[in-house]
Amino acid sequence: MFTSLPNLLTLSRIVAIPLLVGTFYLDGPLWRWVACALFVAAAITDYFDGYFARRDNIVSSFGRFLDPIADKLLVSAVLLMLTAFDRLDKWSVLPALVILLREILVSGLREYLAELKVGVPVSRLAKWKTGIQMTALPVLLVGDAAPSWIPALPIGVLCLWVAAVLTLITGWDYLQSGLKHMSGAAK
Repeated sequence: MFTSLPNLLTLSRIVAIPLLVGTFYLDGPLWRWVACALFVAAAITDYFDGYFARRDNIVSSFGRFLDPIADKLLVSAVLLMLTAFDRLDKWSVLPALVILLREILVSGLREYLAELKVGVPVSRLAKWKTGIQMTALPVLLVGDAAPSWIPALPIGVLCLWVAAVLTLITGWDYLQSGLKHMSGAAK
């Protein structure tokens, strides 16, 4: 099962992370576009790993475990690198922090609830959050290397803020659901 196509796609997302991080240490617009391409390719594998797993009925425990981790590692690495290399202004670090904190909170919550054999389905709003976030990050990766007629940084920052607002809303929803189970109210 470890070498099924969906699991290989998930693993490829993790393998892409050090390559993407490496582009931050290489100077020039070309490397920003390479980072963007790596991120987009990795993000596309997120769709296809689930698609192939469901289509071919090869959903595995390993894949269910690793897929959300791969997603969070990818997003976290990009947000941290954008911040570390001063490619986010000081105010844009706030939505990045909100996104990172929510990812950690929801991961912990899902782990706790899994012990109780309680599933936490992904909401439609959370899917929108992910889509907007996955739009913001490659745009921010390109940043100043975008053609002059494309305001990449303002677009990326706006999307990052929208994703952060949706992150707060969906994080609150997940937390409320989790707290019900923690307090014993939901049985």
